[in-house]
Amino acid sequence: MRHYVSWFEIPALDILRAVDFYNFIYCIEMETTESNGYAMAFFPADNGIGGAIVVGEGSVPSETGPLIYLNAGKDLAPVLGRIEEAGGRVIMGKTLISEDAGYFALFIDTEGNKLALHSKN
Repeated sequence: MRHYVSWFEIPALDILRAVDFYNFIYCIEMETTESNGYAMAFFPADNGIGGAIVVGEGSVPSETGPLIYLNAGKDLAPVLGRIEEAGGRVIMGKTLISEDAGYFALFIDTEGNKLALHSKN
């Protein structure tokens, strides 16, 4: 196996606020759907790993669960630079892991989830 993550879901309490946050920091437009008491907004993905923001029973934002590293492209600085303007909070700036592994940063999104960004540069 090359990729150990096949799908991810980021829990939220307010789907509109969460979608606005991720649309802003990534400069994307997420598609949203509602069904059976759940709302989901999908990260655009033509191929590779997909994911969604989820609101519904059992979807509880947290700073203490598993840590998801989101791909921030070639350089995470532009995405990281939009986090606070979008209502999130940077808790660790761009930090070198190693020359081979690249860089990471940690942030809290508008829903209270702790997440990481990753890039090679």
